[in-house]
Amino acid sequence: MSSDNHSKNTQDWSLESLNKAYQQGYMAGLACRRNPAQIPTEEVVLAAWEAGWDDGQTQYQLIKQRTA
Repeated sequence: MSSDNHSKNTQDWSLESLNKAYQQGYMAGLACRRNPAQIPTEEVVLAAWEAGWDDGQTQYQLIKQRTA
């Protein structure tokens, strides 16, 4: 991999953008929504969103079990 490609890839995201993607994914998971238009396309940001979605879904299932 050339250094130009590496530089470009590392500039596509920041800690703030990863945190925002995680939070958005978490809220989507908690609401059981997975709108493709709102899912990020950049690989690292997408991974953060999916981690948030998984955690939100887990929390939703726990809440659902407690109220059943």
